Amino acid sequence: MKEIVFAGFGGQGVLTSGLIVSEIAVSNGMNATWIPSYGSAMRGGTANCTVKFGNGRIFNPAQEKPDVLLAMNTPSFNKFIDTVAPNGTVIVNSDMVEYDPKVREDVKYVDVPCQTLAKEINHSKGANIIMTGVILKSIGEFTDQQAIDGMNAMFDKKGKGKFKEMNTKALKIGLTQI
Repeated sequence: MKEIVFAGFGGQGVLTSGLIVSEIAVSNGMNATWIPSYGSAMRGGTANCTVKFGNGRIFNPAQEKPDVLLAMNTPSFNKFIDTVAPNGTVIVNSDMVEYDPKVREDVKYVDVPCQTLAKEINHSKGANIIMTGVILKSIGEFTDQQAIDGMNAMFDKKGKGKFKEMNTKALKIGLTQI
């Protein structure tokens, strides 16, 4: 089973990123849970979610020791860095997060300037989609096509299929960052 924590400010799309990964897992025959947590002020406040997925039963959907942490801002990095399992991966929004890699020398850091990359493709809300691609590539459970199909299925269910082309482009960029 894989466990991922997605963390950032409200409005950065971390809850959506978690939903995407959950949908990809379910659409590929796995079990998945998605547990969101956010402050009273969604935009600008803190937001995070925990996603667990795998072939077996998920006995505890709550956060335990994530294999992967997505840190979209410095407060999220600071809050969750100590929860990451040894030999886990910390994916960092290098446009916003400053950190000392010596804080945890037993994890792998992946720095991605996701906001810069999103601006380059004129997808101002695509930073989280790029980071979702990075996460998917780092865990290595799904093919690129499974990732794209699962993401698009999730957005189609939510009536947001009109952004399919831009979101697919953003996800593909994320899939190439590792």
